[in-house]
Formats: sequence, structure tokens, C-alpha cells
Amino acid sequence: MHIVVAAKPEADQPWVADAVSSLVKQTGATVAVVAADEVELERLEAVPRSVFSGKAREAADRMARQLAAASVPAETAVVPGRPVRAILDFAEQQRADLIVVGSSSRPAVAERLLGSVPIDLLKLSSRPVLVVTHPR
Repeated sequence: MHIVVAAKPEADQPWVADAVSSLVKQTGATVAVVAADEVELERLEAVPRSVFSGKAREAADRMARQLAAASVPAETAVVPGRPVRAILDFAEQQRADLIVVGSSSRPAVAERLLGSVPIDLLKLSSRPVLVVTHPR
């Protein structure tokens, strides 16, 4: 079994790492952590892509450290583009058996207006998606 974990830039979601480490211990799965830089077209951004990819790298590395603390090794990757498409493409390349993502932290109104990565992954993925909610 191979699990792809989506790490969200600028958000610390240790409960996602806890859920993944529990799954790995039960199944012996391998793990790859992915974070998207969230830049569709660099020429339309006010700052260079490197700023966004740096934040994505930090998120992927943070998730990998949290997994490593639970004795779960994980590869990390930063991919360009909008999160949903980038995560789905990465999962396809990795031949993932499962995509794990943290629940959205946006208020309901913002989700309606801007969308939700977890919900869009559930709608569009041909692979199983596990959405891990905050424990509170």
C-alpha cells in the first residue's frame, strides 16, 4: 500500500500525521508527502514562485518530520500549480492507493465562495481519499 499525504502550506496539521502514522503501523504502507506551491501562472503573481515553493517545501518537510517522530519514513515533493490538480497528478504518478488530506480550515461561507481542496479531491479523485478532521 502506498499513501500520498497532502501537506498544506502555512498550516500545521499534526493530527494528519498522527492518522497517517497509525495507518502505516496497521498496514505497513509507504508514504510520500506532497505540497503544491499554489501558483498557476507565475507571471500573474506579485512575488516570485520561489516564495510560494519555499512555503510548500516547509509544509512538506514539517509533515515528514512529524511522521519521522512516529518512526514513519516519508519521501517529500513540492509540485507546481493549484493544489487539487497537482495532488491528483502526483498521486497518479506515485500510483497511490490512498490520498490523505486534512479537513478545510476555512469558514463555511469562504468554502462556498472559494472552494475546498478536500471536498474537490473527494469529487474528482479516482482514488480513495481520506479527509482527517481536527480532533476537537
